[in-house]
Amino acid sequence: MATQQPIAREAQLRAQNIGGIEETTVELESGITVLAGRNATNRTSLLQAFMAALGGESASLKADADEGFAELEIGDETYRRTLQRSGGSVIMGGEPYLDDPKLADLFAFLLESNPARRAVTTGADLREIMLRPVDTDEIESEINRLTAEKEQLSDELNRLDSLKNELPKLEQERTDIQSQIEEKESELEEVKTEIEETEAETETRRDGQDELEEKLSELREQRSVLEDVRFDLETERESLAALRQERDELEEEAEELPESDSLNRDEIDQEIDRLQQRSQSIDSVVNQLQSIVQFNEEMLDGAHPEIRRLLAGEDASAADGTVTDQLLEGEETVQCWTCGSDVQRTEIEDTIDRLRSLQETKLGERDDLEDQITSLRSERREIDQTRKRRERIETRLTDVQNEIDRREGRLEDLTTRQAELEDEIDALEDEAAELESEVDDEAEEDDEDGGLLELNRRANDLEFSLGRLERELETTTEEIEEVESALGEEDELKDRRENIREDLEELRTRIDRIERQAVESFNEHMDAVLEVLEYENIDRIWIERVGETVRDGRRKVEQTVFDLHIVRSTSSGQTYEDTIDHLSESEREVTGLIFALAGYLVHEVYDIVPFMVLDSLEALDSNRIADLVEYFEEYTDFLVVALLPEDAEAIDETHDRISEI
Repeated sequence: MATQQPIAREAQLRAQNIGGIEETTVELESGITVLAGRNATNRTSLLQAFMAALGGESASLKADADEGFAELEIGDETYRRTLQRSGGSVIMGGEPYLDDPKLADLFAFLLESNPARRAVTTGADLREIMLRPVDTDEIESEINRLTAEKEQLSDELNRLDSLKNELPKLEQERTDIQSQIEEKESELEEVKTEIEETEAETETRRDGQDELEEKLSELREQRSVLEDVRFDLETERESLAALRQERDELEEEAEELPESDSLNRDEIDQEIDRLQQRSQSIDSVVNQLQSIVQFNEEMLDGAHPEIRRLLAGEDASAADGTVTDQLLEGEETVQCWTCGSDVQRTEIEDTIDRLRSLQETKLGERDDLEDQITSLRSERREIDQTRKRRERIETRLTDVQNEIDRREGRLEDLTTRQAELEDEIDALEDEAAELESEVDDEAEEDDEDGGLLELNRRANDLEFSLGRLERELETTTEEIEEVESALGEEDELKDRRENIREDLEELRTRIDRIERQAVESFNEHMDAVLEVLEYENIDRIWIERVGETVRDGRRKVEQTVFDLHIVRSTSSGQTYEDTIDHLSESEREVTGLIFALAGYLVHEVYDIVPFMVLDSLEALDSNRIADLVEYFEEYTDFLVVALLPEDAEAIDETHDRISEI
């Protein structure tokens, strides 16, 4: 499966001072390219150069060089990785093909040390390898964020449903208020007419009337002030009710919070520090092991000719000569670079394998420590969040209580002021009534409406009622407009909630989907490859997803694991299940490579890098190597394979070959 982006049919690699390579340029076409040669002929170094230019970080700088580079030209684009020696380390720079090589390191750069490839042979956690590129913490965080937003949207939509039911009631209330206003206005108009008529009749008694009008005016003013005070009292009572409800909710929320344990947090800090120190110690061991393994691999590949010449008794500054060539000729034995004696190459290779195994064990320990650290940090974060939430609640409670105290004081003042105004109004009404009586006792008896004072009192009451109704109308109209505006956003909120629901479904099933696709891909390709390679004594190798309870830091969680099954059959046709330990080296290597291919396909690595590299296939016979390489070719644009000459002969001659590096 080639990349979906258009890719050039040809590529060129230039490398200088990479591994054992002094300088070389190779050209290749899409499809299979075979690097044919004996051991210690810089095949692995050339693969390192390819991986470096693509973004990998496992390339080594030639021992006698201070700088080097790998440059890959594909079509009109050129990608370059530089290596610069600085003190005791090598710094990588440039602009390679990939900014992040994680996926390629796991599933495209299939050298012998590839983690996915070796996961099968070392019994590593296959699921962990397959999901390593997936940021599960980020997925969980995004799920929590979207879930919270979805709940908020649901609450808002529920509120809109309630508002939708309240809208007819509000509209009816507005209509009723408008009708009451019209009635009050009509009644007020009638009272004003009566007042005018009464005042006209009493024009002859103007002296007493002026004093009465003055008193009535004062009475109206005081009643207006009283109405304002009553309105303020109503507002304060409503505000107090809302504040007291908020206080109760805050107190209830505070009670539901877990108790903050500062001592436990201190213990967590200490445990994190201890685990980090342990992890750093393991990192140091891993780096040392990596240096040892890399140096020994380079020595086997002939990347340090000066050391070999020194061991052979030659001048280290002399050019490669017969003695060095003799040192490189033998494949069975090599001269040990630590003691100078002749040893079997396989012994050194076995030692390197044991060092690699120890390195992987240490990496596993470090991963376990990192998981514990992550879990502890999450626990610490929860404690901190709880503490901050409690502090926010306590701060808000203090503010709310202070506001309650302030408004209760204001309510008390307003209540006192109301009582004072009512007393003043009662006194003014008495005075006005007395004045009216003095002005014209007879007119008062003939006035069917109860006199001028009563008419003014009625007019005043009507004006107050109208003012209150107009405020109610304004409030009700605002509520209706707010409801209609909110309901106008209902469709948009529903669309957003549906999108979030789909996003959540995708996130929640992403890990499950990757697991399922990985298992299906592995099982499918394993069946096909076993048939192509004709392993007669193996019926099937397959992965089963099994759920089990595992420890995640201090918690136990349900998680799936990848259980690898090997099914064999006896000569009589009876089938039985075997273990990975009983597979031949060839069978284990093939299984590891197919597992890596499954990851390559599931994570769609073919879409981000057009190369796949293969190395260390000697455990397979030549014909099976050829069949396996042909099988892999379908899934990448450029497949670069390092093979021994006798294995390379089995590859179809139509494919590119590079024999001189």
